[in-house]
Amino acid sequence: MLFLTKTPVSTNPTSALQTGQQITISSTDSQADAISSEAFPVSDGQSASLPVLSGQQAKARETTYERVNRLTSSQPSYPRTEKFEAGTIVELNNADTTTLKKIPGIGSAFANRIVNFRASLGGFYHVQQLTEVYGIDEERYLALKSWFSVDTFFIRKLSINSLPQDSLSRHPYINYRQARAIVQLRIQKKQLSGWENLTLLDEFTEQDKSRLLPYLSFE
Repeated sequence: MLFLTKTPVSTNPTSALQTGQQITISSTDSQADAISSEAFPVSDGQSASLPVLSGQQAKARETTYERVNRLTSSQPSYPRTEKFEAGTIVELNNADTTTLKKIPGIGSAFANRIVNFRASLGGFYHVQQLTEVYGIDEERYLALKSWFSVDTFFIRKLSINSLPQDSLSRHPYINYRQARAIVQLRIQKKQLSGWENLTLLDEFTEQDKSRLLPYLSFE
């Protein structure tokens, strides 16, 4: 029968690890029965030594199940936007996206569309222009209109006598043909004095007049 030698060790395992002392186990100890000969193969005259693990190796490793559970158990929470109380009135030409999202029925998408359309117009002159924002149909508009007022003082006007053709055609209410006609008429007359000059052009209708007048400056 093969006997394993037992080297005297410190009774304190922690101090033994710190001093680098080798720990050996004899087959006469009861713990030897729990050690697999495959895990710690020994030959005649040799002692079986337990490997000394570093502090990092000794740490308990996170299992795959624990990692998946940690990553999926808690979902990110987003703060809910508090909505205005009924009766609140928002001035449409000054409201930013944060303010607009506080109105019931308006989320991030509609808030951004309203602000972008307002920028391209130069401002709103009537609340009903919200129906021209993509996605705001008649039903949604009826639910929203009571929340808004419009101050036309904040409208940014187009200088008809100085803006180039490409700048004029960027406005949602002026197409390429109309912008070109304005520039050509301006060259002929040197200075446009008012809407009556534009009535000479076939490109403009009475409907165009009602939409464009709040945005035109002839100074």
